[in-house]
Amino acid sequence: MSDVNVAANPSVHGITQHEIDQRVFDLYDEYCHGRIDRREFLARAAALSIAGGLAMAQALLPRYAQAQTVSFTDPRIKASYVQYPSPGGNSGTMRGYLVQPTATAPSPAVLVVHENRGLNPYIEDVARRLGAEGFLALAPDGLFPVGGYPGNDDDGRTLQAGLDQTKLRTDMLNSARFVKNHALSSGKLGATGFCYGGGVVNYLAAAMGEEINAAAPYYGVAAETTSVPRIKAPLLCHLAEKDERINETYPAFEAALKAAGTPYLVYVYPGTQHGFHNNSTPRYDEEAAKLSWERTLAHLRKYLV
Repeated sequence: MSDVNVAANPSVHGITQHEIDQRVFDLYDEYCHGRIDRREFLARAAALSIAGGLAMAQALLPRYAQAQTVSFTDPRIKASYVQYPSPGGNSGTMRGYLVQPTATAPSPAVLVVHENRGLNPYIEDVARRLGAEGFLALAPDGLFPVGGYPGNDDDGRTLQAGLDQTKLRTDMLNSARFVKNHALSSGKLGATGFCYGGGVVNYLAAAMGEEINAAAPYYGVAAETTSVPRIKAPLLCHLAEKDERINETYPAFEAALKAAGTPYLVYVYPGTQHGFHNNSTPRYDEEAAKLSWERTLAHLRKYLV
């Protein structure tokens, strides 16, 4: 693993990472991954023996409207919602947010896989960012079979946890194949994803073999080591330093990648929290997010363009 010197910065919330106690971050991680609900998260943060624990907790809740970086009306892109078949998935049909660049066609395709709460505005913005960079981006909504992203992360998290997880992975696999074979696609396919989505990207790299050409997961659980020999796409993995649950899955993964001769890089960004790329909460780290995104774009261009 490689280390990169980065620093936390102020967010749209008026509270920086440095002002939030690590115990509140740890509680938020439990909340984000569905181990406690919002009420328990706020109550336990308020009960900590620190001043302003509740305010720190409230500051960590996402503010999506303040985090948009590429407008829906940006002239570089054309975005729309599309439906497509998903045999073997949770309902047989999927819906996704498709963003195409207006300047070029066909374009390299990139799948953008959401966190554990469905297709929220942050993930849609990531798809627009890729579209503005010349990629045909598809951000599938794994919650479509149960009505789609409900407009808030709490309900989204509950809905996603209630899905058949094997069928949800099938929905993501079908989504990857849909965008790879889209009429506007060059036929080259990459994938990036965040948290749950990062784990899905690692899974897809193994499941798709030579069908996928590049993968850039963010703080996603590693693929099963037994599946690693099937990975053909070069991997670029981004990890947060303060993310023990995810990071402990990587030593065995890296050993298997080395043994298989699979091209890969793993970057650990010092001082960062799980979710550092998501600019809707104070876990966001501008320098780490910018550097990792520049690396992701370079990785995708190298292997897809």
